[in-house]
Amino acid sequence: MKLKVCGMKYKDNIDAVAKLQPDYMGFIFHEQSSRHFDSTIPDIPETIEKVGVFVDEKVEFISRQIENHQLSAIQLHGHESPETCRLLKSTNVKVIKVFSIKDAFDFSILAPYEDVCDYFLFDTKGKLPGGNGYTFDWDVLKNYPSTKPYFLSGGIGLSQIEKLKEFRKSEASKYCHVIDVNSKFEIEPGLKNIEDLKKFKENVTSSDF
Repeated sequence: MKLKVCGMKYKDNIDAVAKLQPDYMGFIFHEQSSRHFDSTIPDIPETIEKVGVFVDEKVEFISRQIENHQLSAIQLHGHESPETCRLLKSTNVKVIKVFSIKDAFDFSILAPYEDVCDYFLFDTKGKLPGGNGYTFDWDVLKNYPSTKPYFLSGGIGLSQIEKLKEFRKSEASKYCHVIDVNSKFEIEPGLKNIEDLKKFKENVTSSDF
């Protein structure tokens, strides 16, 4: 199971998280977010994929950030159309399309996105596009109709480790590619607790997970 740490903001904290070697680190390019990233991403190991997170931005703006920050993936957290995803996929970055879930989900809305993105990401439906700090009912994913790998996000923290272990044993987790964490590991928005992240990573990468 791979790990993504999202909502990075401060250089020293970015450097400290990078030393833990997560598989992905996310940077939010959305001005309304308290984790808005408006600096230069410091040098981090090439083994860590840099993900730019966007909400209903113009293709030109996203393309500029891909070039400026050498992003290897983009996460689309708004109402982006399949056509927008197709255009961005042509820039040779991985496209992650986000869908929010509360108590139920109509999986038929995924169909138009099947061929125009690399991953889906399932997050908790809340007031904000992300970082709401709540989990959704993962049992909903038992009805996942696709074979496309997905990211599991939304309020995941240390207290979810046992629940995640149970989830890993279920059919619903078959195509779960990445655990995506953010707000539950924060001292303040954008500032991650390194010790808690270290404990979490040790658990989700252990042989009995």
